[in-house]
Amino acid sequence: MSTSVFVTGGTGFIGANLVRLLVQQGYRVRALVRTSSRLDNLQGLDIDIVQGSLHDPDLAQAMQGCHFLFHVAAHYSLWRADRTLLYHHNVLGTRNVLAAAQQAKIQRTVYTSSVAAIGTGKAGEIVDETHQSPLEKLIGHYKQSKFLAEQEAVRAIQAGQEVVIVNPTSPIGPWDIKPTPTGDIILRFLRRQMPFYVETGLNFIDVRDVAWGHLLALERGKPGDRYILGHQNLSLKALLDQLATLTGLSAPTRSLPHWIPLSVAWIDEQILASLGKSPSVPLDGVRMAQQPMYYDATKAVDELGLPQTSLETALQDAMEWFQSRGYITTASSQQTETEKPVKF
Repeated sequence: MSTSVFVTGGTGFIGANLVRLLVQQGYRVRALVRTSSRLDNLQGLDIDIVQGSLHDPDLAQAMQGCHFLFHVAAHYSLWRADRTLLYHHNVLGTRNVLAAAQQAKIQRTVYTSSVAAIGTGKAGEIVDETHQSPLEKLIGHYKQSKFLAEQEAVRAIQAGQEVVIVNPTSPIGPWDIKPTPTGDIILRFLRRQMPFYVETGLNFIDVRDVAWGHLLALERGKPGDRYILGHQNLSLKALLDQLATLTGLSAPTRSLPHWIPLSVAWIDEQILASLGKSPSVPLDGVRMAQQPMYYDATKAVDELGLPQTSLETALQDAMEWFQSRGYITTASSQQTETEKPVKF
């Protein structure tokens, strides 16, 4: 019989790519999905789907018979109004999932944290797994909730559970259904909705390499360790220039001083939201962008064999996936005569 794995968060971006990889590699997958979840990312896959939530008191029963667990599910939001949901799902949800895994005698768990839990160094500094920003220095409730959730994994490890922690950076690629903030950057570029950019930077990685990082962490990771799953550090401007090269569209050439989006975000969240209007720019997101978030994934490359697929491939495949599913509205009416047609 093939090895059975239990996966949370399989309907999401990283989870959908992980589930596909596990099926391809011969694992039997049992995926936990909420009753309200879109199942588009799992359609057509030969997997078992279990409806429930991270907080189910009988979650251990749903895990019975599985050898391993990938806890990928998390709530992502940069809106301050969502802080209660963030701690409920990310921290308390992780606590319950790990307790259920212990009760179900799961042999090894791979917990999906984030570089958000690690924090950042000084401006432009590249940090690795040994770095840890204090909780109070992590900007926003999302980052703080991911730090506290990772501490739940650490406590489980200290209590004797076999847990490997992985910390993905900013993934790019197919099955970005929501989309993620990185996918949103790509879409806004393709829709010609990005006349300016802000001076910031991120570490990017092909989402399929992130999936491999999870599987390699299961097979080769050291219990109790954490591994940054990342690839290339790039400024936002450099990423947009890559998109311009791939598509033939022009990249924005003017940057906005940070005080402008900060002012817009403050008005959005502090004034418009209180009047019942939907905000469009999260204040914590703008605050995060004030400092580049650069990371060193050498440990995962050396110890796990983390693949390092080119970002060109990841971007190309992400754009084709978005286009094939109708995410990109026709931009021909918005293009000037001097702009080249999109090539992908």
